[in-house]
Amino acid sequence: MNKINKYSITASIIIISGLLIGVTSYKVIKKHNDKLILVEEKYIIEMAEKCINEDKCKSDKVTLKELQALNYIKKEVNPVTKEYYNEESFVTYENNEYVFKNIPN
Repeated sequence: MNKINKYSITASIIIISGLLIGVTSYKVIKKHNDKLILVEEKYIIEMAEKCINEDKCKSDKVTLKELQALNYIKKEVNPVTKEYYNEESFVTYENNEYVFKNIPN
């Protein structure tokens, strides 16, 4: 009886430890991926603002295709999925700030 009790306690500790490690790892990876996407989107927004400020982009809605044609950016890749952003994705001016709208492929 004592042997079974030791095994069940050990198994419980291992399962709880595994759950804690799994949940923590998931949260860390998700936060990291969110930051990668944020950095890429801020770069695209920065280049769109630069294009608008230099009067090369005429509207408040600037597509990635337009930024590529004017050599502000190269073909941008989503850092998490490793896929190219859709060229029809755009940067627009909303609520006193520029916002990147990604259109899925």
